[in-house]
Amino acid sequence: MLPLSDVEKLTTLNIDSNQIRAAEAQHLANALRHNTTLTTLNFEHNEIGEVGAKYLADGLQKNTVTTILYLIDSFALFIQTLTTLSIGWSEIGDIGAQHLASALRNDTTLTTLNLDGNQIRDVGAQHLAHTLRNNMTLTTLNLDGNGIGGLAAEHLTNALRNHTTLTTFNFGNNDIGPIEAQHIANILRNNTTLVTLELEWNKIGDVGAHHLANALRNNMTLTTLNLAFNLLEDVGAQHLADALRDNTTLTTLDLTCDDIGAVGAQHIEVVLRTNTTLTTLNVDGNEIGDVGAQHLADGLRDNTTLTTLNVEWNQIGDVGAKHLADVLRTNTTLITLNLRRNQIGVIGAQHLADALQNNTTLTTLNLEWNQIGAVGAQHLADILGTNMTITTLNLQRNEIKDVGAQRIANTLRNNTTLKILYLDRNEIRAVGAQHVAYVLSTNTTLTTLNLDGNEIGDVGAQYIADGLRNNTTLTKLNLEDNRIGDVGAQHLADGLQDNTTLTILNLQRNEIRDVGAQHLADAFRNNTTLTTLYLEWNKIGDVVARVFNSACKVGKQRTDDT
Repeated sequence: MLPLSDVEKLTTLNIDSNQIRAAEAQHLANALRHNTTLTTLNFEHNEIGEVGAKYLADGLQKNTVTTILYLIDSFALFIQTLTTLSIGWSEIGDIGAQHLASALRNDTTLTTLNLDGNQIRDVGAQHLAHTLRNNMTLTTLNLDGNGIGGLAAEHLTNALRNHTTLTTFNFGNNDIGPIEAQHIANILRNNTTLVTLELEWNKIGDVGAHHLANALRNNMTLTTLNLAFNLLEDVGAQHLADALRDNTTLTTLDLTCDDIGAVGAQHIEVVLRTNTTLTTLNVDGNEIGDVGAQHLADGLRDNTTLTTLNVEWNQIGDVGAKHLADVLRTNTTLITLNLRRNQIGVIGAQHLADALQNNTTLTTLNLEWNQIGAVGAQHLADILGTNMTITTLNLQRNEIKDVGAQRIANTLRNNTTLKILYLDRNEIRAVGAQHVAYVLSTNTTLTTLNLDGNEIGDVGAQYIADGLRNNTTLTKLNLEDNRIGDVGAQHLADGLQDNTTLTILNLQRNEIRDVGAQHLADAFRNNTTLTTLYLEWNKIGDVVARVFNSACKVGKQRTDDT
């Protein structure tokens, strides 16, 4: 254990989750009184309470170079020398906010203040607002999850209206309605520094969206606006779209789960046609359907800036997939397309595959939780033989089964660009694992392979292990929840003896007992590259667990010696 006298020389001190109470905090505070080098103190999840926090605060008041303090489970702080202060989810309430505001009133160094989840209401917000009114250094303010609305929101927004340093403001998950949105819009009209505004999980609605949209017309600094979960509906989308026709700075817009339908998508289409700065558009969890997908596709035909489009969970089927596929044939800027959790089947997969034969820019395609099946997997596999840009392909939850796995694997033997492949929860068994294993023996680019939630069993684990023996590129392998037992664990352990690249292996939620764990421990002791092995939710006893601890110590010693 580190003597407290040595605390005076520390630059970083992490005492997270140590059941430290007020008495221990007092001893630590006494040592910190004379420390002039500490830059990072992590005190999360302890039990120091108000008294202990006071001790620490007194100790740190004489420390002039401390820059980061995390006291997430503490109550009151009286520290004037920090640049970053995070006390999220501590239930400090109005009284704690008042003490904090008082302590920071004359502060000249704080740049980041995180107070999320603290039940700060009108009184506390008013005290914070008074302090912020005169603050000239704060760049990031996080008040997420405080239930702030009404008068409290007005106090804060009035204080920030003419603030000259704030760049990031998180007001998400509060009680912000149309009136409060109008106050926030007033900030955007006058503020010349704010670049990121987070307002997700509020009650802004279409009226509030109108206020914000009016402010966006002339705002020249905001680049990121998050309005997810705000019930904007089609009318709210229209207000924002009208404003963004003329806006020349916003690059990221999040409209996730805002009850936007095909009509709202039509308004967004106009934005995509004319706006020249937007690079990321999130419309996940809405109801745009095939018609809305067509509108977005039409907008993308003329768009030259959007790089990321998220249309997850939007009731898009094969027809909508075709519209998006058609635009992919000519679009030269889109890099990431997220179609997760839609209703795309075999035909839609074929349309997308055909389009990707000519596309030279898309690198990430997410088709998780659709209905493409083995035949759809075949269509996508066909393009992997010729497409030279796709680096990440997500086919989770598509029921491709062994046949689909085989078709993907056959193509990947010659593919030289795909790096990340997700095949989780596809009802793949040992036969499918055999085909995937052959890829591991020959492919020289794949770095991440996820097979979580399949049924490869011990036999499939043996095939994968054989593939690992000769593989020289894979660094992450996920075999969680695959009915692998002791025999399969032994095969994998044998494969690890020869493998020199794998760094992370996930075997959680399998059926590995002490015997299998012993084999893995032996392999871990000798393997020089594996750094992380996940074995939670297996059936390993305490004795073998101690063997693993020993193996880990050997590995650490080996690393220290090199």
